[in-house]
Amino acid sequence: MLKIDDKIRHLIELSLSEDIGKGDLTSEAVIDEGVLAKGIIVAKEEGVLAGLDIAKTVFLQSDPDFVFESPFKDGNKVMRGEEVATLKGRAKSILSGERTALNFLQHLSGIATLTSKYVERVKDTGIKILDTRKTTPGLRWLEKYAVKMGGGENHRMGLFDMILIKENHIKAVGSISRAVQKAKTKYPMEKIEVETRNLGEVKEAVNSEVDWIMLDNMSTDEIKKAVKVIRSCRKETKIEASGRIDLNNVRELALTGVDFISMGALTHSAPALDFSLLLAELNL
Repeated sequence: MLKIDDKIRHLIELSLSEDIGKGDLTSEAVIDEGVLAKGIIVAKEEGVLAGLDIAKTVFLQSDPDFVFESPFKDGNKVMRGEEVATLKGRAKSILSGERTALNFLQHLSGIATLTSKYVERVKDTGIKILDTRKTTPGLRWLEKYAVKMGGGENHRMGLFDMILIKENHIKAVGSISRAVQKAKTKYPMEKIEVETRNLGEVKEAVNSEVDWIMLDNMSTDEIKKAVKVIRSCRKETKIEASGRIDLNNVRELALTGVDFISMGALTHSAPALDFSLLLAELNL
């Protein structure tokens, strides 16, 4: 269950303000103040849910007496045509919050759904599917939460919780070994991952005794060779494949011997899951 903290409440406030602005002109013009309504959110396609508590909080922000009920939880699978949630409250509150609530629900459920497809492809291999930092600014915590609801795992949350030496760090310092040496000196207790692009860099990373090696944009054959090199020297080193991964080749890569497969596409390219909200009754 997602914890609705002050950071998320602030995000919801910004989102509502962006949409409502000085007021919902249409609802103010055509709907009387005392009109109560029941609304139903319906899934228009099959998928995995994420963001139900966000959607609920959107409506509660404008109407503390609002009732939002759902037989589902985030992470549950929903079928096309199923009623995901029932809403009861002021008609104006439903219509003013509708788009913001559905935007969150559709976006996060889309991420959870896409992630679940990758997880399903590798379910019997022992491989973990990871996300990346390629997220929408301001939405990283929510998008990474959605990945977990789809059965994936989170890679580092940001630059602050893990050392990951990438191509540009290496260029700035001169070599992998030099970058690793400096990182170990500065932060001796932190785990270190190194991004590699070829077998030469893999061998240098292995010799530098890092905790985690990323194999970036390598072919399946290159990954197999890299895994063999790493396992023969450091069995404890974690191995991650990343880059040029899709639903067609993810299983093939999962069978190469790596521990993780990471993809930015989980968060930056997931299509939204379609939902609709319709008023069912008035003046309850």
